[in-house]
Amino acid sequence: MRKTIKIPRILKINKIENHSVNVTFNNGESRIIDFTKVLKSIGIDGNSPAFILFDDSELKKAVLRDNTLSFDNVEQYITMRNGQKERVPFEIGADILLKHSLPDKSEIMLRLGRLIREARRKAGLTQQELAIMSGTSRTYISRIENDRSDVELATLKKIIEVGLGRQLEIKIK
Repeated sequence: MRKTIKIPRILKINKIENHSVNVTFNNGESRIIDFTKVLKSIGIDGNSPAFILFDDSELKKAVLRDNTLSFDNVEQYITMRNGQKERVPFEIGADILLKHSLPDKSEIMLRLGRLIREARRKAGLTQQELAIMSGTSRTYISRIENDRSDVELATLKKIIEVGLGRQLEIKIK
């Protein structure tokens, strides 16, 4: 039987500021990439064309291409088989970016995970029981409770109203 290899991919650039890039990966996680650390870890120094990415204004020119971050502003060339040089964008693989990133622990997601865990425990349910009742998986419930996954509103409604038998109320202040 073939083993499925899950390759990390970036689905969206959420925000770029303070030399950090906040992205959403295909596993549903929003993560923060500290580009100073990434560039140093891959050996970018003053002799590299990618050194300009230490400048926040240059880093902000990142675009999403082929599910990773791409920088057209870095002067990078490859030599083709015929000997001609062709300009290509500077890219760092999404697997490297995932490795050097940290989860985005937004306050609302931290509270949401804690609220679901507390309500589940108060109801006397295991993660598996809640998952079965709400039509999700135990690992998904665990990921939400441990702030490792975003949750869609429709799924949140199922977990709260069907799984926990409570009522979901959302307020914007």
